[in-house]
Amino acid sequence: MKIMKFFQSNEMNDKKLFLLGLLNSLGTVVYIIAVAAFLNNAQRIFGDEKSFFIPIIMLMLFVLSALITSLLILGKPVIFYFEGRKKDSVKLLIYTIISFAGILALVILAYLGLK
Repeated sequence: MKIMKFFQSNEMNDKKLFLLGLLNSLGTVVYIIAVAAFLNNAQRIFGDEKSFFIPIIMLMLFVLSALITSLLILGKPVIFYFEGRKKDSVKLLIYTIISFAGILALVILAYLGLK
């Protein structure tokens, strides 16, 4: 509960904005891992048969993923922007991008280290 009070304050310093950006990035990474796990097991789930519904399911998953990741990355910055907190909005978006790029770099390094 303390974490919710930490982020509910209207006054956001750079530390709070960075932590919120990091949480947005981590949420996005968790969602990406879940989708990757689903896609990795899709053949077991749906079988080898060719079906009209498989491309429909994949396209719907793509659209849903775009929506969810957009909300995770852009949701709070857009809310801040419309609340008139334009500086916080831009800072949060930049912190989210930086933390997501950092996580991506770590994943790439881990992958290369496993090879």
